[in-house]
Amino acid sequence: MLKTVDFYGTQVTRLILGDNPFGGHSYIKDEHDADEMMNFYTAETVVRTLFEAEECGVNTYMALADPFILRVIRQYRNEGGKMHIMFQSYPAIDLPINLHQMMACDPVAIYHQGGSFDLLVEEEKIDELRVRLEMIKATGVKMGLGTHVPEVLLRSEREDWGVDFYMACLYNARRTQRGQKSGFITGKPKDLVFYPEDPPYMYEAIRAVPKPCVAFKIFAGGQIFSGKPREQIPEIIEGVYTEAYANIKPNDITCIGVFQKYTDQLRENAEIAKRVLDGQG
Repeated sequence: MLKTVDFYGTQVTRLILGDNPFGGHSYIKDEHDADEMMNFYTAETVVRTLFEAEECGVNTYMALADPFILRVIRQYRNEGGKMHIMFQSYPAIDLPINLHQMMACDPVAIYHQGGSFDLLVEEEKIDELRVRLEMIKATGVKMGLGTHVPEVLLRSEREDWGVDFYMACLYNARRTQRGQKSGFITGKPKDLVFYPEDPPYMYEAIRAVPKPCVAFKIFAGGQIFSGKPREQIPEIIEGVYTEAYANIKPNDITCIGVFQKYTDQLRENAEIAKRVLDGQG
C-alpha cells in the first residue's frame, strides 16, 4: 500500500488515479489521440484498470461524473471494487442532476470542474460560483474546487468560499484559454501547450493554503515525456514525484491518468511513487 493521509476521516493514498485517458482526453494527440484512447478504454478495460490500481496499492479514484464513467463505476462496484471515489463534476450536465448521479456512487468528495470554475472567476461571477459550491456542500460530502490558476486558491481562502479541498493543476491551462468554455462543453480538442515555468507558482499557492490539495497534471498531460526514449522514462517519473512531494504539504495528494495500452504505466508509477515517499520518510 502507498502511504496515506487522513482526508477528513478517510485514509487516502498520496497517489490517486485520475481518468482523462479513460474518456479520450489527450494532451499528446500526435502520439495518442482521442480515438486511440477511447478504442482501448472500453468499459471492461476501465474496470480492469481500476482493479489493477487496487492491486498496486492505490485506494482512491478521481472520476469525471460523465455518463460513461458513472456506468463504469456501477460495474466496478458490482464486481467488488473497493476504491474510494472522488468526483469531478461534469459541466455538460446541470449540476443538481449531476450531483444526484454522483451521490448514487457513495463518493467521499466532489469538486467543481476546473475549466468551468476558472471561467466563472474570470467573468467575476462570484455569486454564481458561491451558489454552485453550496450545492455541492449540501450533499454532505467534502466539497472542493478545481483550478489551473494559483491565485484562485489564494482568493478562495481570502474570501472564504468555504471549500474543504483544492484540485490544483500544476500548469496554468488558462493562460491561452481565458474567457473560453471548458472543452467538456465545447467538445474541442485539448490543444494546449504546458509551460515548464508554471509549477513553482502553483506549488507556492498549494503550500500557502491550509486545506488539503490534490496536485494534478504533474506530468503536463504526458508532454513531459514527448521525444524521450523509453529507457529515460523511469528516471523522469522519479524526478517529477521527488519534486512534487517535496513541494506540496504532507497532507496533500498527487493524481495521475494512465494509458495502459503499451506499458503498465499504473504499476510503474505506483512503485516509483512508493519508493519516493518511503525515501522522504
